[in-house]
Amino acid sequence: MSETSDQRIEIVTADGLLPAQVWRPPTGTGAAVVVFQEIFGVGRYIRSRCADLAALGYVVVAPEIYWRLGVAAVDEDADDLLQQGMSLMQQLDWDAAVADGVAAVRHTKGMIEVTGDVGALGFCFGGGLAFNVAAIEHVDALVSYYGSALPQLHPLAPQVDAPGLHHFGDADAYIPLATVREIEASVTAQPDVTFELHAGAGHAFDNPAPMFHHAQASAEAWTSTVRFLATHLRNREQYATD
Repeated sequence: MSETSDQRIEIVTADGLLPAQVWRPPTGTGAAVVVFQEIFGVGRYIRSRCADLAALGYVVVAPEIYWRLGVAAVDEDADDLLQQGMSLMQQLDWDAAVADGVAAVRHTKGMIEVTGDVGALGFCFGGGLAFNVAAIEHVDALVSYYGSALPQLHPLAPQVDAPGLHHFGDADAYIPLATVREIEASVTAQPDVTFELHAGAGHAFDNPAPMFHHAQASAEAWTSTVRFLATHLRNREQYATD
């Protein structure tokens, strides 16, 4: 399935129109996943994961969280990729980004193509953003990959009522293992939350760029993610047969 989105849409927020990209499954309808970008924006890697999810049967919405900065994504082939991503993060208003995320989830719940549950999935920056959004706006499932803001956000865990799956690597250079263990204790104190710690994996291990990628951790985490979403996100037709 092509990483190119089926449609670009605009979501109403208090500050203007938030651009987002949409992928539809082969059937055209289904449960939905709102995908929250890593620090590099809705780039090639994130679009590829969105396409993977659509191929599995989900309607996928990826809001472009850097829209206030006039950026959809940085050049993932640039030599200064990390510096560009960090610069954008430093300019970002976190509260505004959370409000945008909430708006994106609410919009997705009302889309005609969405005929079932709505989940949130985020990578890196987006992993923390998805968690914060889920603490405000109910989602039916939450998947967070190495949420970079979770060292500050994990006390919000009691406010997240969705079943959750968290992925971290035990060799994360940005989040010390002791802090990862603190996050684990907070999130797993809530019902129906799974925490997976991947041996030898660093931060951003799912990103295919050689500087980040850990093939085994990426494959294992994605297998768990697919299984988790299939368990917790259902179409209305499934409810009717229960």
